[in-house]
Amino acid sequence: MTVEVSATTARRFVIGRSGLWPGRRWQGLDGAGAAMRAMEYLQLDPLVVVARAHDLALHSRVRDYAIDDWATLTYERRKFFEWGGWLAVRRMEELPFVRVLMRREREHGRWLEVERDHHDAIEEMRGILRSGREVSNRDFAMGDRTRIDHYRGRKDSALALHYLWRVGEAMVTRRDGFERVYALTEAVAPAFALRDVEDAEADDVLALKAVAAAGLARMNGLMSAYVHGHKATPAEEAEWRSRWLSNGSLIDVRVEGWRATQVALGTDASILAGLEARQVPAGWTPLGSTTDEETTFLSPVDPVSARGRAKTLFDFEYSWEAYTPAARRTFGYYVLPILWGDRLVVRFDPKLDRRTATLKILGLWLEHEALATDKAFADALVLGMRRFLQLLGVRRIDVGAVRHRLSAADSRRSVSAARLTRWHSRSRVGRRVSRSRWSARSWSARSRMAGSTRSRPSRSRSPVSSGSAGRWRSRRGRCSCW
Repeated sequence: MTVEVSATTARRFVIGRSGLWPGRRWQGLDGAGAAMRAMEYLQLDPLVVVARAHDLALHSRVRDYAIDDWATLTYERRKFFEWGGWLAVRRMEELPFVRVLMRREREHGRWLEVERDHHDAIEEMRGILRSGREVSNRDFAMGDRTRIDHYRGRKDSALALHYLWRVGEAMVTRRDGFERVYALTEAVAPAFALRDVEDAEADDVLALKAVAAAGLARMNGLMSAYVHGHKATPAEEAEWRSRWLSNGSLIDVRVEGWRATQVALGTDASILAGLEARQVPAGWTPLGSTTDEETTFLSPVDPVSARGRAKTLFDFEYSWEAYTPAARRTFGYYVLPILWGDRLVVRFDPKLDRRTATLKILGLWLEHEALATDKAFADALVLGMRRFLQLLGVRRIDVGAVRHRLSAADSRRSVSAARLTRWHSRSRVGRRVSRSRWSARSWSARSRMAGSTRSRPSRSRSPVSSGSAGRWRSRRGRCSCW
């Protein structure tokens, strides 16, 4: 079966299936669990510039999400578990199939060398876990361990624990300051998750889960190492494709303007057809505002925009630059994309000063100039920022690092800034802000955001700037909502 859809339908399908569009449809702790299941894999990242990336991913999908709700579901309720070189939280029901990958880790590749070179340390850590202890790398002083040079740690105990986790003998039972605390697998996983399955069954289940996570995917490379533990040959992929298309597990999807044919789950055919007819699935109804009414701040590793997908789905060039050398960054260290409607239209560079509970905005870039004077967008961005501030619990916003320009022509933007100030004074977060040194006047004075003070490389669609002669185009403009 082959389905033909527009690029708009494809985009809405992918972001809707993952829970971002047309608005947040889950709420609270249980809603966070539903969102994690819809996403299939929640990627974890330790950086906490404003909040950790996985918390931002769930906040963008779940009303009233609280920081570390994912951890409550994972470590206290045991609904999920974490594993993999590409570190992700997965459903506990998936563990029997992932255990096949764990076995492959033990039998192939670099982990054979680790076991050989650090056998004694591994045996020591294995004995500690089998004694019933929970243990982390921090439990062992450097002076008591053999120092090693490995990207997984500087102590042989760190690598040994990581090895036992990767091959399935240990699991992460909790985190202490985001440091993994390990326990024996049998002490963490429920009995149903420890059953044995055949390799072929595991490959089928995990491959179809990979398609579900992507929404639309190419068969080529589907059996990538970070998902399935081995790289499939073209012949294997051809056999899987033929079988899954024949039995209805998958359908071919041709997207207007996309060169490669995609695949989707066969059960999603009716959703694609409905979206093509401009019908939103009943199960996607938002609990509150829609993405047209309120912008959504995405995680830097959100599966709909990370690793080049932003260009494919939104024609929006985005890459997370936190791990990019400063001299090579285009925008900033922790720039986040902002969703409005079904498009990515803004990027901004936030930083949270926890000592003063201040959110510093280092840059804001509009994808299109017209957004600078679009009232609907301004209102939506205010609501999106309000929800973001509530998540972070900030008392102040500092935009001092961003250029601004005062002139008579900016009077309308001053009014918009005053509107934002009035909202702050009424809201719970705003009452905290109003008690700080920020005032309506200071909000107004800082409302003419024109982009970061940092220089930008010349490009066809450039960041917003207040420079002379309209030197920077397209991504420029002063956002009226600020």
